[in-house]
Amino acid sequence: MRNRSRSLAALLVAPLVLVLSSCSASELPRLGLPEAVTDNGHRTLSLWQGSWVAALVVGAFVWGLIIWSVIFHRRRGEHIPAQTKYNVPIEILYTVVPFLIVAVLFYFTARDESAITKISPKGTAVHVIHVNGIRWSWQFTYEDLPANTVVTGTPEHAPTLYLPLGERVRFDLTTTDVNHSFWVPSFLMKMDMIAGRTNQFEVTPEKLGTYAGKCAELCGRDHSLMLFNVKVVPAAEYMQIVNTLKGSAA
Repeated sequence: MRNRSRSLAALLVAPLVLVLSSCSASELPRLGLPEAVTDNGHRTLSLWQGSWVAALVVGAFVWGLIIWSVIFHRRRGEHIPAQTKYNVPIEILYTVVPFLIVAVLFYFTARDESAITKISPKGTAVHVIHVNGIRWSWQFTYEDLPANTVVTGTPEHAPTLYLPLGERVRFDLTTTDVNHSFWVPSFLMKMDMIAGRTNQFEVTPEKLGTYAGKCAELCGRDHSLMLFNVKVVPAAEYMQIVNTLKGSAA
């Protein structure tokens, strides 16, 4: 009995030790996600945390039932307990409860997805950047200027995408060849780039800094080299920087 108790305790503690040892105190609340640097990122993080809380609650309940059954309904002697063919209330319960859990998760996911992919109405002041995926790099077209500023990268020279701090930016995503996916991990957001159509999303950068970006869709031979950088700069400097990028390659 003592060995069984120790094994059970180790089984319960091991996942907690694994989680705590892999995250610092500041990283633990994010549950493995990077720090959000945009307004939409905070919404994504909140949804992620809520999903984990729901999963932990359900998991704890299921584990509790398993442990309770193991302890209080273990075999005692040769007596066979009464056999039951069905239990209508229990069957209704384990049909309705999972449905409710899925419905709640679906509601919050649909609500946040609608907010994250919402596009500002016409007439709203928004910086528009056309992002085109090419094998195997990126082309950024800044549409703030009358003569659009275009920056084209190469697999050997990853381009840099400049964004203004605290101002709304819309990305128009296209591809001229195969499908790609525009992903900036620190934005907690990615969106596919599908041949023949334009996808859009908006963010408001909230923190200065340089962040890594990459393609998240296996797109061919040099997919691993399809990288770029995102640099969030003060809004007052943004237009000056964009003006200096005319005709540049990275």
